[in-house]
Amino acid sequence: MKRADSPIAEILIVEDEVAHAEAISEGLSRMGHHCTIVHDGDAAVASLAARLFDIVVTDLMLGPGPDGLAVLETAKDKAPAAKVILITAHSSVETCRRALQNGAFDYIEKPLNLDELRVIVGRAAELTAQKRTICELKERLDEKFGFGNILGQSPGMLQPLEVVRRVAGSDIPVLILGESGTGKELIANAIHQNSSRAGGRFVAINCAGLSETLLEDELFGHVKGAYTGATGARAGRFEHADGGTLFLDEVGDMPLPMQAKLLRVLEIGEVVRVGANEPVRVNVRILSATNSDLETRVQNRAFREDLYFRIKGATIDLPPLRRRREDIPLLIDHFIRAGNETHGTKIKGITPEARRVLTAYPWPGNVRQLKNVVENMVVLAAGEKLTVNDLPNEVHSPPPGLMEGQFRELAGISIEEAEKQLIRNTLNMLDGNREKASQILGIGERTLYRKIKEYGLKE
Repeated sequence: MKRADSPIAEILIVEDEVAHAEAISEGLSRMGHHCTIVHDGDAAVASLAARLFDIVVTDLMLGPGPDGLAVLETAKDKAPAAKVILITAHSSVETCRRALQNGAFDYIEKPLNLDELRVIVGRAAELTAQKRTICELKERLDEKFGFGNILGQSPGMLQPLEVVRRVAGSDIPVLILGESGTGKELIANAIHQNSSRAGGRFVAINCAGLSETLLEDELFGHVKGAYTGATGARAGRFEHADGGTLFLDEVGDMPLPMQAKLLRVLEIGEVVRVGANEPVRVNVRILSATNSDLETRVQNRAFREDLYFRIKGATIDLPPLRRRREDIPLLIDHFIRAGNETHGTKIKGITPEARRVLTAYPWPGNVRQLKNVVENMVVLAAGEKLTVNDLPNEVHSPPPGLMEGQFRELAGISIEEAEKQLIRNTLNMLDGNREKASQILGIGERTLYRKIKEYGLKE
């Protein structure tokens, strides 16, 4: 019986034994899935070309014509989002293990255990449904304001993107939280581009490191003769953004006296240039960002509570890269392509070992740091593919203190318990995605599945 919350998948079953195919179809249909049966590789290739499937369950050894590996290759080409599950005899297990490295989702040995197949298919269905939801949301965002620079298909990015979609069309202020390098300005720009103010300017200013005097001049402008060196009048960022959006980056670092002046502008909608008497009306939407804990700063009287509630109309919390590691391979490939375009290089990819090192690194500088590292590797690489030899020392041999926090909790326990904890934490980080977990852990997916059952872990 299908669980109420289990997603329904379109499944293509490729099996040359008719009775076997019908048994698989009946077992999966009882879960609510929609099954289509074909009995040879040619029919499977034709079906994949004609319509989209979420999951393909195929026998490795088929009759005359394309075999299961050929079906896998066709699925990768025609339906790259589909999960391919291979059915094999024990003698062909090694072939299936190689197929996992080539994009297969999983395999199951004969004699077929329908309960085990249902578990694998259920997990594949959940992953495809989750990915489809994220892709549909990103497509809606892309159609409206070109969201191509904000990459990620992890669940950790789904909530922030959904909030962007909901708040972009309104005019309420938005506070974007996140560590340095997580893409706060990209999110702010996306909100502006999908708002009624998209025809106006998007004006950004970083409030960190600016004195009260300099920040006031930057935000409000000045008149001629306002101070020594003011040889002419200049409009500030508020006036420049009139009719559009003003993005206050690192707003938590704004000096307290300036916070009071900013609050007044937000309350009455008027600015007074430095050295002037007459106010100027402005119509600006405020988006703010910070990497500090504003609530704590409010409690410590380092940030005004009334200003905090004024800029906190809606909140978007961007996760650090170390909490969405499943996006790192996608980002690596994107930055390799971007580096090739920018620098005229012809890097064709990255070795699995180098990819694992990059995925395991904690990335204190987040996406910005990853981008810089990959771009430098692209420029300096000796060969056609990036290897561990191209990794900078900061990543290949990070300072002990940087990695220490990740492993301190493993000290003083057995190797078996450490492995169990490592697998559990990796699965939790990836929301149970065994495919990506096996890649990060550097073991085969079947080995991971065996260890999950051996340790009694919940996926």
